[in-house]
Amino acid sequence: MTYSDAIKNGFRLVHKNWQLVLVQLAMMVISCIGFFVFIGIPLAVAFVMFGLDLTELTRLKDLIGTMREPSEIISRYMGLLIVFLISFLIYLLFIASIGIYVFGGSAGLIGRMVRDNTAGFNMNIFFSEGKRLFFPLVGFTTIIGLIFIGVAFVLGLFGGGIAAIISIAKEHEATLALFLGIFFSLLLFCVGLVLIVCALALTLYGVASIVFKGSGPLKATKETIKYLYHHLDALWLYCIAFAGYILASFLLILLGTPFSLIPIAGPILALPYQLFSYTVQSYLGLVIICTIFIYYFSTEIRAEQATELQVEPVAEWVTQMPDTSQPQVSEPTPPQPEKEGPE
Repeated sequence: MTYSDAIKNGFRLVHKNWQLVLVQLAMMVISCIGFFVFIGIPLAVAFVMFGLDLTELTRLKDLIGTMREPSEIISRYMGLLIVFLISFLIYLLFIASIGIYVFGGSAGLIGRMVRDNTAGFNMNIFFSEGKRLFFPLVGFTTIIGLIFIGVAFVLGLFGGGIAAIISIAKEHEATLALFLGIFFSLLLFCVGLVLIVCALALTLYGVASIVFKGSGPLKATKETIKYLYHHLDALWLYCIAFAGYILASFLLILLGTPFSLIPIAGPILALPYQLFSYTVQSYLGLVIICTIFIYYFSTEIRAEQATELQVEPVAEWVTQMPDTSQPQVSEPTPPQPEKEGPE
């Protein structure tokens, strides 16, 4: 399958099942409501319980300026800070759970549609796939999070080494230090971009492995690394899709910039535009998922099925063949009984 075929089929699949975009919008609404419930209401209750005046927020900047040490701010608003941290952690847990559940339901439903072209959007299947893939995706997300931490650690080591080299070069010549600073900065940017894109590709193709093969998180990670190693074209496809998504997001941001220049009507017009922008980004994100799933299914799942179909008849034929490795000894034929003549 070519890249253009995979991308076209991805657009067709999302266009055919546009309800998935509405599911993403519903998740955004739930996130906003969750922010109000888990953070807004507890903070309001904390203000009342601790006897804090809301008018103090207007002079909070001046108050922070008069306090020389952060410990003074913490000691003054300790209760409010604890309530905010607990509420924020609960909100993050809630949003992460909802996001993984919705993503699992969408990925599982897309996987069914890729397997069967006649399948369509079904909320019951969406919920069942979300339940089925929730815990595998939680484990896989944890592994991917550790990988991103490792990537950040590697980039931090590179950054520290570059800073040390530049500081040594400054002691000898400023021009050399400037050249090395620009060169190593570009090198660090390229290395970081490659590592991040590879990690993102590993994430999406790993989800495809979990959806189609039912693999566990660790097994899916190993299988996906092997798959990307043997199919570099799949990695290039993700790079193309990722670049298209970044370009579209940049254009949406660029088109929304004039709204901030309009004095009064700008903020009012910016709200529906932000909703439109989020809808377009959700649509393109689903297109990327469908494209990757279609390409993975055609290059991995169908290839395995074709291999099984080719191997099974050969294996059956081999089992039916006689063993010719040992010399065959012909058994003596028993003597035929002589026919008795008429007496």
